[in-house]
Amino acid sequence: MIELESGDAVADVSPFDGGRIARLVVHGFDLLVTGNSLDSPLSWGSFPMVPWAGRLRHGEFHHDGRMVQMPIDTAPHAIHGTGYTTAWDVVDQGIDHAELTCSLSWPLGGRAHQHVLLTADALVCVLTVIAEHESMPVTIGWHPWFVKPDSDRLLFDAAYATDDEQIPTGRLIEPPPVRPWDLCLVGAHHPLELRHSNGLRVVVQSDCDHWVVFDLPAHATCVEPQSGPPDALNAGTPHLLAPGEMLQRTMTIAWRS
Repeated sequence: MIELESGDAVADVSPFDGGRIARLVVHGFDLLVTGNSLDSPLSWGSFPMVPWAGRLRHGEFHHDGRMVQMPIDTAPHAIHGTGYTTAWDVVDQGIDHAELTCSLSWPLGGRAHQHVLLTADALVCVLTVIAEHESMPVTIGWHPWFVKPDSDRLLFDAAYATDDEQIPTGRLIEPPPVRPWDLCLVGAHHPLELRHSNGLRVVVQSDCDHWVVFDLPAHATCVEPQSGPPDALNAGTPHLLAPGEMLQRTMTIAWRS
C-alpha cells in the first residue's frame, strides 16, 4: 500500500488491488467506501476502468474481422475492463504522488498508466491507455465509490435509454426526475457536488464527456466519469487507437468546507 499525504488529506493507493485508491481521508472523514482484498473488487475505493468502461454486452465485441470474448464477471456481461483486477507495477512514488503501470489482460495487448497526485484540496488522477502492436477500440474512466452524501447536486442535460439488459440503446432521453439512478448521462452541469452534514463538499471533475451515476446502494453514490458510454465497443463509439497511439483522461476529486 502506498500512502500519500498533503495538508489534512491522506490517500492510500493499492497497486495489488487493481491500482485503486483504497482510501481517501479528508479532515479525518472517509470520502470513499473502504474495503480490502477479500471484498469484491467491484464494491469499494476508486478504481480505473480500462480498456473499457461499464458493461460489455455478453463480454464480446468484434474488431478487425474477429470476435473477442472476455470473461463474464457480472452475468450476463463483462464489466469495467480488466485493470481493476490486475496487479499494477509501481514506477515511481513520493510523499504526495504515485505512478503505476500494467499490461492489459486481453487479446489486443497494450498498456495502461496511472499518475495520482494528492494536494491539500484535491486528488488528481490521470489515466492513459497505449496501444502497442495491435489497434484497439477503447474507453476509459474511473469508478469511485463515494460514501453516501446527505444531499447532492448531480444535474445533466440527457440520459441514455437502456434496454432490458441495462445496456444503453443510443437514444437520449430526459434524465428521470426520480432517483436513485443507474444511468449513463451527458451534458454535465458543473459542479457535480456531494454534500455532507459535516459541511464538507466534494466536487468531481473530469475531461470525460460521459458520466454514470449509480446511487442505488444506501451506503454509497458512484459518480463515474467515462470517455464513452457502456458497451461502446459494440455500439461503434469507442476511441480507436492505432499501434503506438494513446488515449488519456483526467479525474479530479476536490473538496471544500
